[in-house]
Amino acid sequence: MSRIVYLNGEFLPETEARISIFDRGFVFADAVYEVTSVVDGKLLDFGGHAARLERSLGELGIRHPLSQQVLLDIHRELVERNKIVEGLVYLQISRGNPGRRDFAFPAPDVEPTVVLFTQMVANLVDAPQARTGIKVISVPDMRWGRRDIKTVQLLYPSMAKMMAKEAGADDSWFIQDGFVTEGTANNAYIIKSGRIITRALSNDILHGITRATLLRYAREARMEVAERAFTIEEAKAADEAFITGASSFVMPVVEIDGARIGTGLPGPIATRLRELYIDEARRAAI
Repeated sequence: MSRIVYLNGEFLPETEARISIFDRGFVFADAVYEVTSVVDGKLLDFGGHAARLERSLGELGIRHPLSQQVLLDIHRELVERNKIVEGLVYLQISRGNPGRRDFAFPAPDVEPTVVLFTQMVANLVDAPQARTGIKVISVPDMRWGRRDIKTVQLLYPSMAKMMAKEAGADDSWFIQDGFVTEGTANNAYIIKSGRIITRALSNDILHGITRATLLRYAREARMEVAERAFTIEEAKAADEAFITGASSFVMPVVEIDGARIGTGLPGPIATRLRELYIDEARRAAI
């Protein structure tokens, strides 16, 4: 059965959805996106994703074509029509189709292109990797300088993901000036002597919605959090490590560049943080 997707005001079978070859999302990656998790048929952290979407659009000067309530209604309609119990809703807004290829931005009256679709994900909550942990490698961070804007410019992260797979690992951590920035589609953390350490917000990293929610939960649980940069060598000597993201929640990291982290198994703090995030996010889901 074909998925139902949303395109510019219409709910359509995915086989009937069409976008112009002149759309700037296609020819220039001139677009932003968000991914919202669905658990128990409800949306996790939707308010945070909607706020970040508005910020990303504003930073690029793309007009926001929909209100937050309309976006929420579309998300819920897609979840219902596609019978998503656990999975993801992907949203992309481009600067639109000016009818020609031109580096200069089109006139303000060109309508942005809005696309949403769902993906079922088996075992999003009960992910097998959460019990075993994942392995990462380090690669140079060669992305553009505005990583705080969630654009669809994902070629280098895709290349880094493939570098990891070719090395027998699961993901890559980017390194800039000797320090870890983040993963290919996630924020990076280490734990040392009970303290959670993660890079501070700046243009160098995505302002993760799962990151913000988890750190708030951690602080409410009286856990110590330090927002600062750390090196790969510091990560290798950590007691635990983990990542966060909308599709991974909290995922333990057990190996970095072939070096075992801690016991080589998911640690107690990362495991507890995953449980905490899932429990609290489920309660707040809409």
